[in-house]
Amino acid sequence: IAEKVAVPNLVIDKTFEDCIARSQAASTPWMLVKLSEEYLVDFARIIDKSMYNGTPSPIFIKFQKYIKSHIYESLTIESIADALRISIVHESVAVSGRSICIRKSMPKVRHTVESMLDSGYCTIEILSLLINCVKAKMNFAFCGEPGVGKTECAKFFSRFIPPNQRAITIEDNLEMHFHEINPENDCVELQVSKDLSYTDAIKLCLRQNPKWIILSEARSTEVQYLLEQWSTGVYGFTTLHLDDLRNLPDRIMNMIGRSRDADRLENYIYEFISVGVLIRQHENEHGLLERYIDQMCFYDRYEGKNDIYMLLDEGRLVSRMIPGDILKRMMRAGIADPFQCEETLPYEPLPMEYLQIMADIEGRA
Repeated sequence: IAEKVAVPNLVIDKTFEDCIARSQAASTPWMLVKLSEEYLVDFARIIDKSMYNGTPSPIFIKFQKYIKSHIYESLTIESIADALRISIVHESVAVSGRSICIRKSMPKVRHTVESMLDSGYCTIEILSLLINCVKAKMNFAFCGEPGVGKTECAKFFSRFIPPNQRAITIEDNLEMHFHEINPENDCVELQVSKDLSYTDAIKLCLRQNPKWIILSEARSTEVQYLLEQWSTGVYGFTTLHLDDLRNLPDRIMNMIGRSRDADRLENYIYEFISVGVLIRQHENEHGLLERYIDQMCFYDRYEGKNDIYMLLDEGRLVSRMIPGDILKRMMRAGIADPFQCEETLPYEPLPMEYLQIMADIEGRA
């Protein structure tokens, strides 16, 4: 995005380099480069000369080298069509005019452990706990409003599913890209259509001997069949539109609708959905959207009682209490401390004792 601002060209060169470094470390590929109007005119003239055998200037060569080193193939609509989610509302029903919405989900994981911690997406304790929950084979519900990045979050945590445990994804729009981001994993990717409904796809899964069933989005009565499959010992992920994790049981019951087995199905929710994650976004002082994990909880059913254990609320750690059944599953997976894991260990703060020793050594030196 090029924005005209009154900045001298000498400053622009430094700003460009800073933006490159920032974009490489960011969890999103977009980059904001601020350019003066004079610079834009000069750059356009340089491009024009290069097209007609003119002599390119050093700054154009610099741009050219950067583009060649970061763009490996030409970007066309055909090359990214499979990654686009396009929704168009015709003016016959949209009285304010035709509406077009394009969303992109690329076959890569935008999040990393480092980017999550650096951007404030979540704390190291919560990140370690969630990674351990995947290792302990728990069922996840990633929740939030449309567009907050529920699928991107699920894609990141899918990286911790062991390669030898078969995962089956069920989607209408192929957004998980499970095979591309986990090429070493045993997986089957199902796409629903008019000939294969969500319910049929979920029922079909058990014949494929899965260990994980990943439903891209739970929207309606198919969530009942997903819970029933999870009750057989299969693990999985799903996403839901939700504004508070405490409302998840009621939201799912409303999706299922009236049922003679309402009590049994409600118990299923607490028993077979282990982890809830709520993602939010806000606009920072620079006008850019920042996403973060706002809530995290455990759902538990023990001795006939249904409970919700909120560990994270409004982005703050409010409790470290973990249900006994969850702790047992962690222990069976060889996890001694739920709030620590191998992947985040390099980012753990150094112990105070170590810092004191280093300070003493520097003082003597």
